[in-house]
Amino acid sequence: MDSVQDVLIVVFDGVQSLDVTGPLEVFAGANVGVPGSYRTRIGSVGKRAVVTSSGLTVLPDVDLAEVTHADLIVIPGGAGTRHGQDDVARWLRERAGTARRIMAVCTGAFILGDAGLLDGRQATTHWDHCAALARQHRTTRVDPEPIFVRDGNIATSAGVTAGIDLALALVEEDLGRRTALQIARHLVMFLKRPGGQRQFSVQLRAQLAERDPVREIQQYIMEHPDADLTMKALADRARLSERQFSRSFTKEVGVPPGRYVDQARLEAARRRLEDTRDGIEQVARACGYGTPEAMRRAFVKELGVAPLDYRERFRCAS
Repeated sequence: MDSVQDVLIVVFDGVQSLDVTGPLEVFAGANVGVPGSYRTRIGSVGKRAVVTSSGLTVLPDVDLAEVTHADLIVIPGGAGTRHGQDDVARWLRERAGTARRIMAVCTGAFILGDAGLLDGRQATTHWDHCAALARQHRTTRVDPEPIFVRDGNIATSAGVTAGIDLALALVEEDLGRRTALQIARHLVMFLKRPGGQRQFSVQLRAQLAERDPVREIQQYIMEHPDADLTMKALADRARLSERQFSRSFTKEVGVPPGRYVDQARLEAARRRLEDTRDGIEQVARACGYGTPEAMRRAFVKELGVAPLDYRERFRCAS
């Protein structure tokens, strides 16, 4: 990146404060590693002070009407998007052509949709609002799975912390992977997640079951992906018949046991590939695939990429 990038974060009443401060901290962190990389401003209609959904007052730097150019426009989400932000959408529609990139965090995608920027594009938002986004913008291909989606110069992300992941991806594009990982470590993030990561991970599903026996089985699956996780073995561990176990598990968790096992093994393998230097055969064996070929088939089917290619793209630097 040869010159400073102008970043404009748009705010409005009812905005989610973390949708604003998360990306802001990422770009500020980039300036620590590579001074002068980003000039970040916060703007509102009329330069009015806004109150976030949590009651925090934000004093903008600039009136949106005075902004003629920004390399990156950031549209956060929050409860305020549910009441309509016609003035923001109208401004965005007029200024979109002047921006090199536009990103939305969480339900900020609705403002992009109202501005006509998601027509015919793929997008995502917080999993709980994906159906509504698809209903309101029928030409938009809404994908509820990934934590962020990029379609041309438009990027949308899932809820709250996913905005940090998307901002890190943009910094990586501008300044390289090492800088992005340094920022992630500074923010004490467990992992710099690629966009293809699921919003609703196996670990989150593990917190949904109401009954202890099902939660215990979920925990066992996650801690022992290399164990015998057949229906019979899991039902025996739960002290239920296979039919009772399958019915209870599916009702509590939302997916059948076999599908959950597949997801848990894939997630375990992804983390090992990202976080360790273990060989492919070792990873396959440790995650219950038996053979590297079985793991490769699972990766290609679910992610569209082979394990070695996945590691090459997503492994964290040591």
